[in-house]
Amino acid sequence: MFVIIGAILGVLLGLLLPYDIPVNWVKYSAIAILAALDAIFGGLRAQLERKFSLNQFISSFFTNTALAALLAYLGDILGVDIYVGAVVAFSIRLFQNLSMIRRAIFDRFQWHNGLDNQHGKDV
Repeated sequence: MFVIIGAILGVLLGLLLPYDIPVNWVKYSAIAILAALDAIFGGLRAQLERKFSLNQFISSFFTNTALAALLAYLGDILGVDIYVGAVVAFSIRLFQNLSMIRRAIFDRFQWHNGLDNQHGKDV
């Protein structure tokens, strides 16, 4: 419940606060958002698999975001778009995590149907 309230408050604050990201930082913020989404989807998957650890989630969130920003920064210094590799890697992980989340929800839904049917309840 707190997660949903926090997410709603975060979205509302993001929509209501007038803040423009400088053009030079767009690349960094985009990759940071992808890294953060990767950590969030990984956390959701871990929660569905009952393997969630808050410490692991927080370390993953900040480590992935920092590594992504570092790759983008190094790419800017070297004149090579290294951040594209991070974008591809995070995108692949996002879709993998989303697939596993979908599968876990589907399995859980089927499990509940099977459990209810074992006790003779109509679903």
